[in-house]
Amino acid sequence: MVVVPLPTRLRQQYAEQGFVIIPGLIPPSSFAELQQAAERAIERTRKGSWPHRRVVGKQFPPYDSANPDSWGVQHVMHPDLGEKAFARWYTSEEVRAVVRELLGCEDENLQMELFNMLINPTEHDFALRWHRDDVKENATEEEEREALGIWHYGVQWNTALYDDSCLYVVPGSHKTPRTPEQRKHSSTSEAPKDPMDMPGAIQVTIKAGETVFYNSNILHCATYSRAQQRATLHATMGDTRGGATRARNILQHGLDWMKSEQFRETLDEKGRAMLGRLVKMQDSVNGDVGYSLAN
Repeated sequence: MVVVPLPTRLRQQYAEQGFVIIPGLIPPSSFAELQQAAERAIERTRKGSWPHRRVVGKQFPPYDSANPDSWGVQHVMHPDLGEKAFARWYTSEEVRAVVRELLGCEDENLQMELFNMLINPTEHDFALRWHRDDVKENATEEEEREALGIWHYGVQWNTALYDDSCLYVVPGSHKTPRTPEQRKHSSTSEAPKDPMDMPGAIQVTIKAGETVFYNSNILHCATYSRAQQRATLHATMGDTRGGATRARNILQHGLDWMKSEQFRETLDEKGRAMLGRLVKMQDSVNGDVGYSLAN
């Protein structure tokens, strides 16, 4: 088992900048297995035999089943997909160790959440607009400040199986409301013509095998080129000390399948414990949680 140590400077960068890049997190023995599983899942999605996907023209759920061009594969741990490598990676000590350090929690606090895959479309270039994952684009400065103040109980990450330069972020924006100029670039449903027009933006490049962990309420967007191969594992993990603060952002994606015994049987002991904490959060929320953002 390979566990990548997390130097203090990286924890500090995550707290201050809202993201950190960790090289070499995937053990060499697991990389080919993950890449092959990704290729099979992508093929099924593009052929239409895997229905859980993100489609060009739609940034957020609900999903449009009529559009044939996909930019994401949803629910990659689903037992019907049959790719057990994804669950092994999500629940691995390598991933959990980094999340524990970034969130300052213990294994007993880790909550299973989302695991999807970001892929290149084949027919259209596509871009996501500038956004925070659980703050609406028309939030007032006061609403934004309040939301950012509680979004410390989870982390999101992208693990690249091929070199990936799709992500753009504004470092430090997970802590502060948007400036008036930043609002101009993030208050509509329009994707940017040039992401670097956003004040403070940088492009994040991760090489195959590298992982960027980030606070999902950092200002971020992404571009998807049909000419550039992409298979990037995209996941979130929560910290139960936040109670139900992450419920809407996570449960809006339709996770009832995770309550099945069929899925539970695919997990190891650590994975089952993490799943149990997610189910407990699901059961604590009554009614429709709604959507964090609109398309």
